[in-house]
Amino acid sequence: MKPLLLTSLGLLLGTSALAQHTGMPGMDMSTPMPAPKAKAKPAAPRPKPKSAGTAPVPPPSPAASSPAESTQPKPAAPAMPEMNMPGMNMGTAADSSGDTMMDMRNSFSKNLPMTRQGSGTSWHPDSSPMYMQMYQSKGWDVMLMYSAFLRYTSQNFNHSQLRGDANFRANTYVMGMANHLVGQRGLFSIQAMVSADALTVGGAGYPLLFQTGESWKGEKLYDHQHPHDLVSALAVGYTYAASQDVDLTAYLGYPGEPAIGPPVFMHRPSAANLPAAPLGHHWQDATHIQFGVATLGVRYRNAKLEGSLFTGREPNENRYSFDKPRFDSYSGRLSVNPSDNLALQVSAAHLKSPEELEPNDNVDRTTASVLHNANVGKASILSSTFVWGMNRHSGSGEETTYSNSFLLESNYQARQFNLFTRLETLQLNYDELLLPAATDEAGHANRQVSAFTLGASKYIAKTKAGWLDLGLTGTLNTYNIDNAALLSAYGKNPLSFEVYLRFIAPRMSMHMGHGGMKHGGMKGMKM
Repeated sequence: MKPLLLTSLGLLLGTSALAQHTGMPGMDMSTPMPAPKAKAKPAAPRPKPKSAGTAPVPPPSPAASSPAESTQPKPAAPAMPEMNMPGMNMGTAADSSGDTMMDMRNSFSKNLPMTRQGSGTSWHPDSSPMYMQMYQSKGWDVMLMYSAFLRYTSQNFNHSQLRGDANFRANTYVMGMANHLVGQRGLFSIQAMVSADALTVGGAGYPLLFQTGESWKGEKLYDHQHPHDLVSALAVGYTYAASQDVDLTAYLGYPGEPAIGPPVFMHRPSAANLPAAPLGHHWQDATHIQFGVATLGVRYRNAKLEGSLFTGREPNENRYSFDKPRFDSYSGRLSVNPSDNLALQVSAAHLKSPEELEPNDNVDRTTASVLHNANVGKASILSSTFVWGMNRHSGSGEETTYSNSFLLESNYQARQFNLFTRLETLQLNYDELLLPAATDEAGHANRQVSAFTLGASKYIAKTKAGWLDLGLTGTLNTYNIDNAALLSAYGKNPLSFEVYLRFIAPRMSMHMGHGGMKHGGMKGMKM
């Protein structure tokens, strides 16, 4: 355990050091965009001759004209006015900066960059790459994200007679976000996400060694990652800008994501190329689909404090239904972005009866995370995430137990290829894995399990509709072989691999205004 933690922290510090040597707080991930050329102003009209005795009126000087009367772009501009939106221009081309640009808003603040927006109401670093399509229509800013992995996985292939599975599956999602200004200070937003997992993955989920959580046909799922619901998000939000520094936000979801943990793995740049969920998903970010969520938040500059009431029960086995809202659980989260390249959060939550098969078991969850981006060269970026999550299980007649999980993942996103890794360790028990134990105490005792994944992918097509890449991952699982039940079920050092085709929305080309923002400033960021 201790060497693994030291390795994780060493990799994270190495990533931070690399970012410091890159110099620029922003990123350049495509052909640089030339600065807009200033259009020549038409010559001032000559004054008409006046009648005798009347002096001719000279044309107005440029200094006398008001800002509202001048609409022509200028080669350089000062910092943004106090209450103006950040001057963020987004292109719609894949790997190109030459298409039409447009100003896009963050769905939860007129005064923050859109790139800070994570899943639910969470925050990414301001310098995060964005894989989405963007549109504007009648005052609405619309963003569309999508991803599909067609994958073949073989779990524990070096012990084919023991636990493990091999098959073709496809996990997918499509997510849309839209926002519209309401008056001078209001911002209304809508979020919706759908997934075809129930059809393309199936009720038992896809194979993933040592994964636990949720159920299928009345039994606990183990060694499989459960599918997502058809409707995985349907939420609205309203933000009131008290000033450029202060926002007040209300968020309602059915389903939605309460204020717990970092952005969910599916939407983190550090995990964008990894087809499988983290093993610590149910310690860190599994609450992204809760049927009934109400969140209030206040932002002051680059810090935000949020509180949520929500339904603690995880989605049931019927992936096409809307589960009963209960609002029986609560959480709080503090998010801080100290620089363009960092997003930090700590959170705590009480989940009432999250598992349908263990209705008397309540969970107190605590998490902390660091998300980091580093500009590497002209067209590449390194995105990394470190997450710790702890579950405290308790309930009437139940023994109180604690378990921890740690995750470190990184994704090097270059112009033609991606390199990525995930290192995680967590504490599982025999009861979660449905393994035999001599006593009830032995069945609930923590067993340390680790997984180390390496992968690479190569782009084979890039279009305005999306990017297609071919990828390969390999995973090594380790644990203490003194655990006889684990050894007999999985063998020594289980190995797994996956081959996949991934289709994802194109990475956006963007240029962040002149001089960036006063708070959160992405200065001259290009992607």
